[in-house]
Amino acid sequence: MPHLPTLPRILCEPLVRAALLEDLGCAGDITTDAIVPADAVATMALAARQDGVVAGLDIAACAFTTIDPRVEMDIGHADGSAVAAGGVIATVRGPARALLTAERTALNLLCHLSGIATATAAVVQAVRGHKARIVCTRKTTPGLRALEKYAVRAGGGSNHRFGLDDAVLIKDNHIAIAGDIRTAIARAREGTGHMVRIEVEVDSLAQLEIALAAGVDAVLLDNMSVEQLAEAVSMVGGRALTEASGRVTPQTAPAIAATGVDLISIGWLTHSAPILDIGLDAV
Repeated sequence: MPHLPTLPRILCEPLVRAALLEDLGCAGDITTDAIVPADAVATMALAARQDGVVAGLDIAACAFTTIDPRVEMDIGHADGSAVAAGGVIATVRGPARALLTAERTALNLLCHLSGIATATAAVVQAVRGHKARIVCTRKTTPGLRALEKYAVRAGGGSNHRFGLDDAVLIKDNHIAIAGDIRTAIARAREGTGHMVRIEVEVDSLAQLEIALAAGVDAVLLDNMSVEQLAEAVSMVGGRALTEASGRVTPQTAPAIAATGVDLISIGWLTHSAPILDIGLDAV
């Protein structure tokens, strides 16, 4: 896969600190502090319990080093790479108290993000050979959007807009309140800058024809059948980006991609992907 830029620490650290503070409470890790000598050092392995794709190692490292900057991590499988069950993703070494105190926060984030990357990779693989890109949506865990969208990229997918200020996406309720598609598009053009792209959600070929006549940049083809999608792509004829959405699974994705759509957006990649089971084992 292409080079995967890491997330800036300044973006990740507040999220990691909030998670650690939630876990530490008012008294800290009373179990570890009572049992483990303050000068004890340890080496532990982040090991995969199942096959998958890794994402979130920098986030996990941030959890450990936020507790104690002396912790060091050696990476065996970088973000975006596949790991087999039993494989060592990374090794961490340093003060034992820090490793144990940060363990759950590090694993919560690493397992969650790797689960998203693994789910994304499965759908990307399913549409291989077609031009369609797999993209995520704004259906993310509050506070974790940047991390979850990063995990989608680690799995070989791409990102839809990051927030309400990225681009215009005119949906059915916007159209209902505006009165019709043409009015909604006209108001969007008048109310946004020249660099802002406009996408319109349509659920019928009749709506698609109106949107195309208005010259939109992209059309979201919502919950259309494979047959409708193929006809819609033909109607568009390259005049706008085509995005298919609704009821997409690794099983249905190949047929959807075969219609020629440019994008396939999937909400469950971020809101429902199961974790990748990863453990922290003493070496």
